[in-house]
Amino acid sequence: MLRFKIKEMIAKKEFEEGRRITIAEVAEGASIHRVTLSKMINRRGFSTSTDHIDGLCRYFGCRVEELVEYVPDEQVKDAE
Repeated sequence: MLRFKIKEMIAKKEFEEGRRITIAEVAEGASIHRVTLSKMINRRGFSTSTDHIDGLCRYFGCRVEELVEYVPDEQVKDAE
């Protein structure tokens, strides 16, 4: 399963910029619908397009591996 580290990226950007960043701001900056971004953050195993990942990487100024993490199925089942 792929896990999106969007919350962590938002927290990092908030710390660096010294201000609060909303989901709506990230969605607009990454050209993603707010509902889609919310699903990426909250739904385990949510499937999305590479355009969304590209937009988020552009917004956060990061590489894909900083935004997306592979979690083996065994670890997901153990956490449930």
